[in-house]
Amino acid sequence: MKIGVFSILPDMEADPAVVAKRAEELGFDSYWVPDHTILPVHYEEQYPGVVAGKPGPDYLWQMPDPLIALARAAAVTQTLELGTGILLVPERNALLAANMIASLDHFAGGRVLLGIGAGWNRPECEILGGDFDHRWGQTKEHILAMKELWTKDESEYHGKYMDFPPVRCFPKPARRPHPPVLLGGFTAERVYQRIAQWGDGWLPVLQSVEQFRIGVEKLKRAADEAGRDYGALSKTVFGGKGQWRNPDDIRALEQAGADRVTLWLPEGLRLEALLREMEAIAGDLL
Repeated sequence: MKIGVFSILPDMEADPAVVAKRAEELGFDSYWVPDHTILPVHYEEQYPGVVAGKPGPDYLWQMPDPLIALARAAAVTQTLELGTGILLVPERNALLAANMIASLDHFAGGRVLLGIGAGWNRPECEILGGDFDHRWGQTKEHILAMKELWTKDESEYHGKYMDFPPVRCFPKPARRPHPPVLLGGFTAERVYQRIAQWGDGWLPVLQSVEQFRIGVEKLKRAADEAGRDYGALSKTVFGGKGQWRNPDDIRALEQAGADRVTLWLPEGLRLEALLREMEAIAGDLL
């Protein structure tokens, strides 16, 4: 089982260069960072990670750009995979994002894992140019356009959200044909259909091993219906705060078909305390 770490606030205290380098030294397989370009001062949407009626945590509006944070991590590591957990696709121009992701993967030697999502905050999405009511349709189109840009010397795409004539977009990603596109979600049936139709793997946040088993069966059915090889789809369980610290849970997830688990690194710790936390996790699980 591969085990990665997720840094919810990769600021200069939890410097991606220092944390990622130590993660690689300790034997973690991957380093992940989140994404919120901006957060509106006023919004009514409920953040999924807190109790209903409570405001979202402060780290939501303090996140650096994930691709720049991962570039810093890439420069000091050799084998560590570099994941977005998650990149909010509708909130970025697809041409620019494709070039940035390909450049990161190019310089990192093919180590990018592209976890993606469509977002939960309407004003954030709309301020950044997203079509919130149709954000998953927009996400699909952006990803399909990116794949054209990543895999062809001369690329074009004609759709509702992305429409461009033949262009050249270089460098190409080092990983071929492109960095794997991993989708989150658990409850909606469309999650599994999207993965099977145009994704490369599943990246859910779950509450139990049993939920993972249920999702695996749904993903298998969706893969069969789409004519995809289920075995070629990766399964990464994306851990929330304090989750999956028990070796028995890790073994159970592996037996149920998980390829990887990520572990949430606490925010608010001084750097030395954060590194000690990683060392403790490694001692227990690696």
